[in-house]
Amino acid sequence: MTDSKAKWQPDHAIELVAGTPAGGGQDRPARALIGVLQAQRLIEQPMNLVNVPGRGGGNAWDYLATRPHDAHILSITSPTIVSNPLLGISALAYDSLTPIANLYVEPLAFLVRADSPLRDARDLISRLRDAADLRIASATALGNSNHAALAKVTLHAGGDVTALRIEIFDSARFAIGHVMERRAELAVVTAASAVPELEASALRCIAISAPARLDRLFAGAPTLLELGVDCAIGMWRGVIAPANIDAAATAFWEETLATATHSAEWQAELARHYWTNDYISGAELGKFLAAERALMTKMLGELGLCAAEKGTQ
Repeated sequence: MTDSKAKWQPDHAIELVAGTPAGGGQDRPARALIGVLQAQRLIEQPMNLVNVPGRGGGNAWDYLATRPHDAHILSITSPTIVSNPLLGISALAYDSLTPIANLYVEPLAFLVRADSPLRDARDLISRLRDAADLRIASATALGNSNHAALAKVTLHAGGDVTALRIEIFDSARFAIGHVMERRAELAVVTAASAVPELEASALRCIAISAPARLDRLFAGAPTLLELGVDCAIGMWRGVIAPANIDAAATAFWEETLATATHSAEWQAELARHYWTNDYISGAELGKFLAAERALMTKMLGELGLCAAEKGTQ
């Protein structure tokens, strides 16, 4: 045991908050992480999952903010913790809390029904020349990685990104359901979210945003890079704690999560969900989040969504 761990240990039950409903994009890593932490016996106290969906995770992070100094509550993060304040959806910035670590990145999938007239990504690009002509379902907020990837494809097609008809859901599972019910033609969500429908051959993946092709269910789907679209955007997931927790508690969680993510159990979760390991913490995480904020400010400005720019119009 390290000195930092000796200084602080959880002494009662821990809450891990997910900002999506059960089965959603923040719920999956929460369940996987709890399973690995318990399997590895890295924590001695019970760890309970709490789902607080809404506002792309914003409700979960607002809930976290009500518990300053309390290192017995953590939350899963995603890019919306950076984009929500820029969009004016939330006044809570990520650096008003205590970022602990990033865990992984997952690719995004462009999905249609098995019987869709959109045969492949080239058909999609053709349709996006008139962006308002396509009904799209996505999650969990405008301005996130799903929206950014869709905007990149739309710009490549010569379409108007501000005309996109996107309906946003609190979970990618709900967005997929919307497509299955024929209320939308396209879903742009994290790849792992579509596994049940792909296994049942009810959906087809016509493109992914990964740097290279995936295997198994996604083996036939080209990357956007292959299609000439300069986009390899992914949805990152991390862990954050309330503001003003003890430095020893921060060190405990950094070290504990680093150990968990090096385990065989965690590597199996990465492979199962098509996730790519991206564990970072400390100063490296701070630099990453600052760079993400700069990139998102630029992207949201180009999309006409940045709250500061809208206020000057």
